[in-house]
Amino acid sequence: MPTTTTVPADPTVGGHHGWRIVAALAVTSTIGYGTLYYAYPVLLTPMATSIGASTTAVTGALTASVLTGALMAIPVGRWLDHHGGRAIMTAGSITATALLVAWSQVQTIGQLYALMIGIGIAGAMVLYEPAFAVIVSWFTPDRRTTALLAVTIVAGFASTIFMPLTGLLTAHLGWRGALLALAAIHGAVTIPLHALTVRQPRPAGTAPADPLRRAQPGRRSVAHTAMRDARFWILTATFTAHGAATSTMTVHLIGYLISRGHPTTFAATAAGLLGVLSVTGRLVLTAARRRLPVTTIVGAVYATQAVAVLAMPLLAGTSTGAIIAIVGFGLGFGITSLATPALLTDRYGTTAYATIAGRLAAPVTIAKATGPLAAAALLHTSDDYAPLLVGVATCCALATIGVTTRTRVPAPGFGVPRSGGPPSVRR
Repeated sequence: MPTTTTVPADPTVGGHHGWRIVAALAVTSTIGYGTLYYAYPVLLTPMATSIGASTTAVTGALTASVLTGALMAIPVGRWLDHHGGRAIMTAGSITATALLVAWSQVQTIGQLYALMIGIGIAGAMVLYEPAFAVIVSWFTPDRRTTALLAVTIVAGFASTIFMPLTGLLTAHLGWRGALLALAAIHGAVTIPLHALTVRQPRPAGTAPADPLRRAQPGRRSVAHTAMRDARFWILTATFTAHGAATSTMTVHLIGYLISRGHPTTFAATAAGLLGVLSVTGRLVLTAARRRLPVTTIVGAVYATQAVAVLAMPLLAGTSTGAIIAIVGFGLGFGITSLATPALLTDRYGTTAYATIAGRLAAPVTIAKATGPLAAAALLHTSDDYAPLLVGVATCCALATIGVTTRTRVPAPGFGVPRSGGPPSVRR
């Protein structure tokens, strides 16, 4: 007697509601990153002045927030696999809105750290990782990339929208009033979109199971399988190295350009290209993967970044040369956010995607938070950017090697995965 497996109502596109979810998550991710992350650098100096703390101490609060989000990625991923995204994303939106209001009232550096740790928790519940998990559950592989691309393209402009907006609000309302305005925007838009739009896909019928494939194992079994797979740890090391490189350049690029004699306005404008280039890199990956494997494309981009960083001492003395180097490095800024779900679902399927992605995201996020601090310590010791650039280029080179490394042995307990679909269980 043949076995059967459930399929979505519209197996081709994930159903019309799936695309409504994509639109909603594109908006909420943009607002989430804009208010919970990109507003912070704009508010940093006035906050430090107001509460009588150093900018270093205030910067540390953002690092604490990012690290907290990294630690929360694992339990949030486990929840998403078992319960879906609606409840946790709605609760996260409500919590984040309340914390933005509370943030506007902080008076001491201790209160700021406590608020930012809370925002790190809320961010883990509403930003890319949970959004991607929801999309992965809705869409089949042929449309999943388009859905993920749509969200990341829109959210890629979060800094472009919210950093100037926060500056404008701060100029007119002060930093406390700016936070209250951002809280109003966040609450009015994200809470209803998460509560009313996000839901689990509903199976509409059954279809014959692939005769060459047995029933997929449970979520816990799949997650344990991934943890025993060498390829998972190679990818984790790859994206950790790359995350450290990109976050370090984000923080220290302006200082490097100024050290090369460029005006502050040019340095800030040139560094601002990274946001636009992150979208460009995602478009390149989406277009090229029709002809080439994802690992080949990502490896080529990572290698380009390594070359661009090493070339900076030669190019960055002129405005044109600096922009060329930044373009070469910036192409890889947003590519990992699309490559991660593609590589994980291709090897492990979608059964435990959020759990596996959360376990990968934790060390990557920690690297993003600590990389700039380590680079700052290196600059303090050497008083020269050359070691920093070599370190960033080395991380990109290691990421190139890692993402292109092939493991002939499939994930333990799985057969050779099929392109774009879940791996099959060994008989």
